[in-house]
Amino acid sequence: MNWSDLNFDWNQLRAFLATAEEGSLSAAARALGLTQPTLGRQVSALEETLGIALFERVGRGLELTAAGREILPHARAMGAAAQRVSLAVAGQAQALEGKLKITASDVFSAHFLPPVLARLRAVAPRLEIEIVAANDIRDLLRREADIAIRHVRPSEPELIARKVRDATAHFYATRGYLARRGRPKTLQELMRHDFVHPGDADRFLDHMRAMGLALGPENLRVGSDNGLVAWELARQGLGVIPMSDEVAARCPEMERLLPGMEPITFPVWLVTHRELHGSARVRLVFDMLAEALARPWALSTGDAPGA
Repeated sequence: MNWSDLNFDWNQLRAFLATAEEGSLSAAARALGLTQPTLGRQVSALEETLGIALFERVGRGLELTAAGREILPHARAMGAAAQRVSLAVAGQAQALEGKLKITASDVFSAHFLPPVLARLRAVAPRLEIEIVAANDIRDLLRREADIAIRHVRPSEPELIARKVRDATAHFYATRGYLARRGRPKTLQELMRHDFVHPGDADRFLDHMRAMGLALGPENLRVGSDNGLVAWELARQGLGVIPMSDEVAARCPEMERLLPGMEPITFPVWLVTHRELHGSARVRLVFDMLAEALARPWALSTGDAPGA
């Protein structure tokens, strides 16, 4: 390797890559946790070092120059390599301390994770846990999270996935709502009710039709892409909602509909990066989550892992 050719600063290249990926200096600065002037100086310094212009201003935005487009794939490759180095280093950490991010849906984050984390604090009090409550799939490969709870099996070979169990759900509504609208005894009767949808109405309708419920837009009067908000809307008597049986069991005002109906099932997967699984702190949290999520009924009784 010709070391004399490596005469630019990685932080400057990272600033260029973030600006190219995010589309503006302001967005890139937010992504990197920098001020916009600092980021701008790093990009300018890289241009000066390389002797080329990487961006040109078009209107109020930035566009890559031909030179910028030429080096972008190489910058991406370096960024990916830097990410792998970061993962490898993190995977070697054996101390039960430091920061760790767990991502799960907002409902799982609120109802299932707190008792596990309470037990974890007793075992490893120096760990700093951040919960990323999100219903989208966070990118473990880019370290947006260290451990993820997902309802679909990831396909990336770099990830380790363990299926914890199949969870169940049913349709629920408040007794007050059912007193007003009647208790459905069949799917046909259920189709005459209002539903609280999870934000993406079209996708929800597709799921319901696959279950034999031919609902239409007229059934969807209120909804939210935040699962906790949607659940609260249903708890306020605004309609029927499908919900995890374990969550619903904690809300005595909610009544399960069509008790003889086959449950809705969905898998619970625990996922981390292969490089990170060698880390003692990641392995500890991963194993405690796996044990707890396999026995969700124990979380409400205090019989959490390690008890």
